[in-house]
Amino acid sequence: MTNCIEIKGLCKSYPDFSLQDVDLTLPGGTIMGLIGENGAGKTTTIKCILNLVRRDAGEITLLGRDSLREERAAKAGVGVVLDECFFHDALRPRDLERILAPVYPSWDNGLYRDYLDKFRLPGKSLVKTFSRGMKMKLSLAAALAHRPQLLILDEPTAGLDPVGVESILGNIRDYHQAHNATIILVSHSMEEVARTVDRLVVVNDGRVPFHGAPSEVFQHGPELEAMGLGVPQMTRVFNRLRAMGVDIGPSVYTIEQAKAAVLAKLKGVG
Repeated sequence: MTNCIEIKGLCKSYPDFSLQDVDLTLPGGTIMGLIGENGAGKTTTIKCILNLVRRDAGEITLLGRDSLREERAAKAGVGVVLDECFFHDALRPRDLERILAPVYPSWDNGLYRDYLDKFRLPGKSLVKTFSRGMKMKLSLAAALAHRPQLLILDEPTAGLDPVGVESILGNIRDYHQAHNATIILVSHSMEEVARTVDRLVVVNDGRVPFHGAPSEVFQHGPELEAMGLGVPQMTRVFNRLRAMGVDIGPSVYTIEQAKAAVLAKLKGVG
């Protein structure tokens, strides 16, 4: 399997919004950021991929299988974390073992408990006592416990403080590196995706105007600003430097890249 997801001509209409002829290919082992303002079509795209809503037109291949005709087999290799924890407040983390194990053939109770320990989640406490950050970690532990080939995360860091954001993103990166998993990170934060993804898809008003490597997408700064997205802070800083005549390439968008670019420039001057 070369591509983890292939979408052709995806359409979905609502009275006040329509997803229009979306084409998307996601190679295996890629971390892709799906970014756009609220109401742009990100969540609708994800719901169509997971068959949570009925598409009006288009074809979706998921992990090499037709997402409609082979839905159960395709979803067996998918882990999902939504922007809200969908586990009932009256449940305990340990209860999820007996609930989810029959759903996923590769569910691993030992691995699930390892994640609970890693995330410092009390297995016998009620979900209703958990903070938002703890609920997101519980959702992530459940999503990873069957070793999914594809991990879909819909705004998993929304409403979290910076420490909680980095904890979630760090664990996502760790899983990707350990398993070469394919990951879709849905977000409206350019700073968040800039330091996490290696491919970026911009959704705006139900269409995909830009996609590719972050360094390519971030070159469309004015258009992204007009969509309410903008570009990462480092990109703005180095764009200003280039406008002042400083010879620095256009591919800087993270703090690490900025440090490397500045050091290289200083060495050149020396």
